[in-house]
Amino acid sequence: MISLKYRAKAPEVYTLCEMLYKIGYPIKISDSFTVEVDAAVKDFQKKNGLVMDGIVGMKSWQVLFEKSNKIFNINDLFLSEKDLKDFAKSYNLELAAVKAINEVESSGKGFLINKKPKILFEGHCFWQQLKKRGIKPESLLNAQNKNVLYPKWTKVYYKGGVQEYDRLNQAIAISSDPEVKEAALASASWGSFQIMGYHAKSLGYPSVQDFVDKMYLHEREHLKAFGKFLEVNNILSYLRNKNWAKVAEKYNGAGYRKNKYDEKLRKAYEKYS
Repeated sequence: MISLKYRAKAPEVYTLCEMLYKIGYPIKISDSFTVEVDAAVKDFQKKNGLVMDGIVGMKSWQVLFEKSNKIFNINDLFLSEKDLKDFAKSYNLELAAVKAINEVESSGKGFLINKKPKILFEGHCFWQQLKKRGIKPESLLNAQNKNVLYPKWTKVYYKGGVQEYDRLNQAIAISSDPEVKEAALASASWGSFQIMGYHAKSLGYPSVQDFVDKMYLHEREHLKAFGKFLEVNNILSYLRNKNWAKVAEKYNGAGYRKNKYDEKLRKAYEKYS
């Protein structure tokens, strides 16, 4: 985890706020290291024999994880078999079909070990999202950020796991313009079903930030977003009929063949069947 202090603004602050909240500090959970968060951190440090400097570094993170893990088990964030069964029934889908997409998209797990939703940052989407907001990506591109900002899809810069948050934070830090932050959040796929942030408003979320906030809460929120995505993009009938090529195309675009996405879905479905 990165070091954090007063006035920091980053996804890691969400985790910090969530952990402090779970161990008894009634603070607002957000990505902003506010005065309220600073006071909670210093109080926590004082009560746990740490240097009371308000800086959340390695030692503070370690003690926070130890304390919060006693109260907050990461398993509490995961879907149960009943959740998936209820979802499949409500959408008239086979349970195996739902599990197949869950496995192929996120290996069946929507949260990382640090209790953050699993993400994959897409630099080419960031390029497009900036343009949609009237920002010229060329004006922001340099040698230091070419790994998070590029015009065409490539997987060369993928890191996977918690390191994808490094790429997301790097993209957000390109500019202090809030439109850039929103574009960066919109350019990552989130959670168990890897829904892109730029789908937020079409799925009924008031903003990209609201969608991201929901993804931090529980895999049930990931499942809700998945249901909305299936409805809005007319994928349900294809999924019911196990038309994996169409499901793959609707879900991941025309380039699905490169990764044999339809074959992976079919094999996963057969396994769960």
